[in-house]
Amino acid sequence: MADLEYSVKDRIATILLNRPRRRNAFTLDMVDAWADRLREAEDDPEVRVIVVAGSGGSFCSGVDLSDFKGEQRDPLAEKELLTRRVHRVALTLEDVSKPVLAAVDGPAVGAGMDMALLCDIRFASRTARFSEGYIKVGLVPGDGGCWLLPRAVGTATALRLLWTGDFVAADEALRIGLVEEVYEADELLDRVYAFAARIAERPPAAVQMIKRAVRQGARHDLRTALDLISSHQAVITSTRDSAEAYAAFREKRPGVFTGR
Repeated sequence: MADLEYSVKDRIATILLNRPRRRNAFTLDMVDAWADRLREAEDDPEVRVIVVAGSGGSFCSGVDLSDFKGEQRDPLAEKELLTRRVHRVALTLEDVSKPVLAAVDGPAVGAGMDMALLCDIRFASRTARFSEGYIKVGLVPGDGGCWLLPRAVGTATALRLLWTGDFVAADEALRIGLVEEVYEADELLDRVYAFAARIAERPPAAVQMIKRAVRQGARHDLRTALDLISSHQAVITSTRDSAEAYAAFREKRPGVFTGR
């Protein structure tokens, strides 16, 4: 079995981290496969939603340090290792226009927590535990945590978690806005796929435009955001799916969308 598995069913792509013996800690080969599968899902017209999950009762315990051992790298080589390899997943996720949902069961630690933060919505099991544990080994978050975490939970809470490396249990993660919902472990994937199926039934171009508008809006003022949304709206109203959505709403029936 591969350390990272990819499948598509009912318009939902699943990226499964599959190294349960290492709590799904990822290797450089897994990083490459992860980024490639995200790009594959983005380019596949049959895929409308992407789910990221881990096997064996863990989400991801971060990088596998044994895969990164070897000769001491100079600062430039260390930076290039991160920017050219490890950051591929983060930068690819930033470019993916389709909804990406994280199903977090068990620990999400260090870069594993950062990977969950990069997803659009996080759902957790009651056994989920989150930690930006870099500080415990004398490191700074290497996969976007200092940028991502404050945007999810606020600056003060983010700094507390980044400085201490403390674990956050599922209920606390829900309270501070780190996750959207918490479910029993044996219900988690069913609930996430049910939500993914709802989104997959919506007009895909509109879903992607909404994601783009939210992401862009976080970087712009209101006037710029409204200017962008007027362009998005003009494009969306010209699509066949928009006409079908309006007709289905008036006729009180499910819409049938093609992505065009």
